[in-house]
Amino acid sequence: MSTSEIEASPQAQADTAEPPRPPRGGLLGGLIKLARPKQWVKNVLVFAAPLAAGRIDEWDVMRQCLYIFAIFCIAASSIYYVNDAFDVESDRQHPKKRYRPIASGVVPVKLAWVLGPVLAVASIVLSVILCNRGTALIVGLYIAMHMLYSFAFKHVQVLDLMMVASGFLFRAMVGGVAADIPLSRWFLLTAGFGSLFMVAGKRYSEMVLMGEEAAKTRASLANYSITYLRFVWQMSVAVTVLTYSLWAFDIPQGDATLAWQQLSLVPFGFVLLRYAVYVDAGTAGAPEDVVLKDKVIVGLGFAWLLMFVLGVFHV
Repeated sequence: MSTSEIEASPQAQADTAEPPRPPRGGLLGGLIKLARPKQWVKNVLVFAAPLAAGRIDEWDVMRQCLYIFAIFCIAASSIYYVNDAFDVESDRQHPKKRYRPIASGVVPVKLAWVLGPVLAVASIVLSVILCNRGTALIVGLYIAMHMLYSFAFKHVQVLDLMMVASGFLFRAMVGGVAADIPLSRWFLLTAGFGSLFMVAGKRYSEMVLMGEEAAKTRASLANYSITYLRFVWQMSVAVTVLTYSLWAFDIPQGDATLAWQQLSLVPFGFVLLRYAVYVDAGTAGAPEDVVLKDKVIVGLGFAWLLMFVLGVFHV
């Protein structure tokens, strides 16, 4: 993507973009789209703690990670079902959300209300059967907090940002809990503030993109100003870099030829700087699209992962 494309007016992009279409495939296609498969990319965070601990190459650990990845996909889908059923009227007023399966009438509201809780209970039961009670507790807290967010705290200033960001933090924690791996305090802080950066950046982008109309489709934005959200995402990205640095320098180097963990700070920092370009331009409303479609971010991400893995395994 060229610099001119990144710096293009968000409103102009919104005006020229082809409007979304209702999901194809009838009811089944609508149910699949409602589960947001594209959002499942966030669940790769469950591999973070085992990777950082250098135990991702153990089959028992990898198996637990694969289990919890699938479980979190089910849990997240249950939340999307319930959230979209609850927000169906406001979604119908949104220029893009009105094409969501429930808002467009492809999936009946009552069916979503039934399937959402069923999937939520299934994810907790599977956590107990396939992993352990600690994992089930985290999955249950994840579901409970996001349900509370949808029903009660979506419009509570600051608390709404914290509750959405907690979803990323729970993902980062649960892989370690499922595999009985101790979690570093710096790892948790990096995951927490990195999550806040993503969430605040998304809200900021929505305000830049839609202007005064933003509060009509997401009422919580009426409680914030653009300058405040800019302060939050800038503060959180700075803390993320700081805590990652402390974490990288805290990991034993062993007999590695180079300090790969410390060197990984370079691509890690540039990934955040590159993503911040989209946030500042107001085009980071869909973080997963930004991350997956920007070749520079993908390349830097692979460079970071390679360096980190080399450091973890003392190459």
